[in-house]
Amino acid sequence: MAGRIDARLSELGIELPEAAAPVANYIPFVVSGGLVFVAGQVTLWKGEIQYVGKLGAEFSVEEGYQAARISGLNLLTQFRAACDGDLDRVKRLVRLGVFVNSIPDFTRQPEVANGASDLMVEVFGDAGRHARTAVGVPALPLGIAVEADAVFEIA
Repeated sequence: MAGRIDARLSELGIELPEAAAPVANYIPFVVSGGLVFVAGQVTLWKGEIQYVGKLGAEFSVEEGYQAARISGLNLLTQFRAACDGDLDRVKRLVRLGVFVNSIPDFTRQPEVANGASDLMVEVFGDAGRHARTAVGVPALPLGIAVEADAVFEIA
């Protein structure tokens, strides 16, 4: 039977992607004590990289928001794997880091990062409220627009 969080995903019409394999020498998550550290997740959707380019040049804030949401969906997929498929183990999302590939004078990284933040609150409710870093960077792997990482607390 589906758990409470799986039921919430279904209610919201949210489909989680397949867990992506690492593309370098790292693992997608580490469980240490009651924490799950999820490695940076990119804008991979259904096997294809989405949103290649920079905010403020190729992409608008609204498009960046969607890119951050995709990165957030990939975070949830890796978190699910770390919890052996049981998303109900979440106690809270502790920290979310969002990296925005942007032109030098772009300053709306927090609005872009809301794509991942809003997703977490939609899915987990108050347990999805988190501390966050939203930073602009000059480049990201594969030229993607957004990458996100997270730390979850689990039961």
